[in-house]
Amino acid sequence: MPAVRSYLAPVATMALVVLASNILVQFPMAGHLGRLQLADVLTWGAFTYPFSFLVTDLSNRWYGPRFARRVVYAGFAVAVAASILAPPVLFDLGLLEFAATGDRLVRIALASGAAFLLAQLLDVFVFSRLRQDRWWRAPAFGSLAGSVLDTTVFFTVAFAPFFAFAGPGDDFAAASAPLFGVLADEAPRWVSWALGDFCVKLLIAVVALIPYRVLMQRVLPYRTPQAA
Repeated sequence: MPAVRSYLAPVATMALVVLASNILVQFPMAGHLGRLQLADVLTWGAFTYPFSFLVTDLSNRWYGPRFARRVVYAGFAVAVAASILAPPVLFDLGLLEFAATGDRLVRIALASGAAFLLAQLLDVFVFSRLRQDRWWRAPAFGSLAGSVLDTTVFFTVAFAPFFAFAGPGDDFAAASAPLFGVLADEAPRWVSWALGDFCVKLLIAVVALIPYRVLMQRVLPYRTPQAA
């Protein structure tokens, strides 16, 4: 069993990534790409959150799925706490224009926590099944599967009308608008946000293979992975 100190780096890194993501997700990305207004489809949190899969995959590679799941549970606790605490603090600091209500915060925290936990555990499962394949398959397919589930769970629970039992909705997110802000077809704004978020997750998953390969080979000491 890994020593307690073995958890310090991955748990601290996971907590930092999740906390940063829950803060940065409050801020739309300024600028435009052609006719596409980036603020219509992206927040800065989309660029930090996918690195949580890197932390999970490295933990899994070197210490096994049981260790990785424990790191995930720590990240889950931070995700829920940050989802509830970050928006009011940012509003009080004058960094957010609108304050979320208590019930709205609960729904966002539920969406964030459920998406994080389910996606990361799926990543652990897929990674473990592909552990013996070529080095890139496990992190690539684990992150892909986790990203699909994370995006689906978060945006549907947070914004879709049929999850209204979880808390009040967001009228702006639910209102119809051109898809991606530029296409002729219309959809609720949260659908464009979800598609933009998922595209960034795929991009970061590819980029994250570089530090994964470097850390896997050169930095972390070898450990015999724990059984599931």
